[in-house]
Amino acid sequence: MAFSKKTRQEAITKVQNEEMDLLIIGGGITGAGLALQAAATGMKVAVLEMQDFSEGTSSRSTKLVHGGIRYLKNFDVEVVSDTVSERAVVQSIAPHIPKPDPMLLPIYDDEGKTTFDMFSVKIAMDLYDRLAGVDEGSPYANYTISPEEVLRREPLIKKKGLQGAGIYLDYRNNDSRLVIDNIKKAVDDGAQAISKMKVIDFIYTDGQISGVRARDLLTDEVIEVKSKLVINTSGPWVDKIRYLNFTRPIVPKMRPTKGVHLVVNAAKLPVPQPTYFDTGKHDKRMVFAIPRENKTYFGTTDTDYHGDFTDPKVTQEDVDYLLDVINFRYPGANITINDIESSWAGLRPLLGGNSGSDYNGGDNGAVSETSFNAVVEAVLRYKNKAATKAEVEHLLNNMESSLSETADAPSFVSRGSSLERESDGLITLAGGKITDYRKMAAGAMELICQILIEDFDLKYEPIDSKKYQISGGEFDPTKVEEVVAENMKIGVVAGLTEEEAKYIADFYGMNSLQVFAYASEMKPYEGLSLAESARLRYALEDEMILTPVDYLLRRTNHILFMRESIDTIKVHVVNVIADFLGWSVEEKAEQEKALEKALRESDLSDLKK
Repeated sequence: MAFSKKTRQEAITKVQNEEMDLLIIGGGITGAGLALQAAATGMKVAVLEMQDFSEGTSSRSTKLVHGGIRYLKNFDVEVVSDTVSERAVVQSIAPHIPKPDPMLLPIYDDEGKTTFDMFSVKIAMDLYDRLAGVDEGSPYANYTISPEEVLRREPLIKKKGLQGAGIYLDYRNNDSRLVIDNIKKAVDDGAQAISKMKVIDFIYTDGQISGVRARDLLTDEVIEVKSKLVINTSGPWVDKIRYLNFTRPIVPKMRPTKGVHLVVNAAKLPVPQPTYFDTGKHDKRMVFAIPRENKTYFGTTDTDYHGDFTDPKVTQEDVDYLLDVINFRYPGANITINDIESSWAGLRPLLGGNSGSDYNGGDNGAVSETSFNAVVEAVLRYKNKAATKAEVEHLLNNMESSLSETADAPSFVSRGSSLERESDGLITLAGGKITDYRKMAAGAMELICQILIEDFDLKYEPIDSKKYQISGGEFDPTKVEEVVAENMKIGVVAGLTEEEAKYIADFYGMNSLQVFAYASEMKPYEGLSLAESARLRYALEDEMILTPVDYLLRRTNHILFMRESIDTIKVHVVNVIADFLGWSVEEKAEQEKALEKALRESDLSDLKK
């Protein structure tokens, strides 16, 4: 499927000449998931994104499809049930992206009131497995390990007060890949998806929004796009888009918070599996340390944000906080800012004005009788009365008294979502988290289909989005390893090493076959391996990269987790992209400058001076 700058102009022409049924503002995970579902119904759909797809927020997460065991500190059974069941759906429709990676949760008894102790973590994990549909005999069933086993796995972890750890199922994720593969599937089904296209104004008919004016950031041309319905899925920018209507007062919806992650070499911080722990700062927060591609990254912070949404920065304060936490938990590591190889900062599109559970903290208040009974019944059923009601009640009372948190703390802001149609006709889908993206889109589709039939006499039937696989994911989700192994063989025949072919087969799913097809028919670009050349060609021809940063940061993991190779390949990557996109000498120099800026920011060069 061709999806490149060559097809971009065709899409621009089409959206100017045809009225759309649905115009989506924002090409992050929410807009991408909605575009996929809408295009699959046969709607005329357009997606306008002012940056690269996923650039704003959806490439800057903790990179987990997280099950939310932290919610069980309040035994918020309904929230966890929704989260883990939706996680299973995402894994089935994108089986090449979320991968099981059991989480280690160390337990300490010398740090005052913490989220879990060895008794409560076992109860929470048993309930979690039940809600997640993990059978007791499954290789992913939870279990606990001794302090000695924790130290064998993670010799640098804090020893004092260590009681052991719980191990439970979680999934690692490639957030930006999830976005682009949703977008590609939508385009394959007829959607028009245009990046670097900034919405600047609304078009009205009889007081109702009937389209937008948008500026092409590549040419500075302003275009008009007419559409029966317009939906705002712009994440942290939701209110900024709503403010484009000056005819009515706008009550802000969003309270963005910033999250920061830092990356070090795995040899400096050896963490064999994702690890999730209290900060030790008595701030009711938890931090992840996660291995990935011979690196370990850790985060996240959670602070209110009021700066530039397009380019949030990692500050010295962010670094100091995370280094304090990681060196407290891993005192033998002695990590300093000079050990940080790369980093990222992102904004969470949190809803203001209401509180609720969040995996980084928050307390819904007193545990209800219904939740209490549900916990007791589940534990009794699962554990055959291994815990008494009195023991559980004692646990709950202690947890409630120790985990209260003021409602104005950033980590207390809800991770929930909202769907609203405003008086001018603008639909706004806001909030949520990556795990919920498909479910949020499905809810929006119900409203969209209802409006189209009632107001425009257009009938569309929503697809069963729980079974509609995204680009690259068109295979049996229970046979990921088998599919990777079979596709890898094709890559080897195309001239790649087994290691290269396996990596690509795992990374791209069924789309790896196109990467291998390019490899089989091309010579390597100057200065690049055949594997790198085939991936770069695939990104140019089929994944709408318009800048070197698009490729090196969001279509691949080079900047984040392969920093040591960038300086060797970057000049050659820029040369290939410049040739493909037909850049002038001035345009090429500008893009080289933008890449160096992105690298300096990721490297924290200004903070290391």
